[in-house]
Amino acid sequence: MHARTIIRTAQAPAAAGPYSQAISANGLVFVAGQLPLDLDGNVPDGVEAQTRQSLANVGAVLAAAGASAASVVKTTVFLKNMNDFAAMNAIYAETFADALPARSTIEVARLPRDVLVEIECIALVEQA
Repeated sequence: MHARTIIRTAQAPAAAGPYSQAISANGLVFVAGQLPLDLDGNVPDGVEAQTRQSLANVGAVLAAAGASAASVVKTTVFLKNMNDFAAMNAIYAETFADALPARSTIEVARLPRDVLVEIECIALVEQA
């Protein structure tokens, strides 16, 4: 039997459907796509601010799981418009500059709440 733990934190928006903010299993953390919602459910304007908020939410979930941006091995970024790639990429680089994970970036037709970006990741649980 493999250990599987549901990760929940009040420091990021709660899951908006039948899924978990993250699952920790066998030393890995699988963070669900994080929308750019603040704790009050507000969405900031612009792709830069939305990218910052999505990454802040990712960071909060990672922290709850015993991980951090430095332990992320893979991210997937969903963009409403690939024309926003450079702006998103500049903000993304601020978070992962010292430990660049593998990444996929995908343009999508629509995201929940009509946001401009959503970010998910896989990370290693950091050893104490």
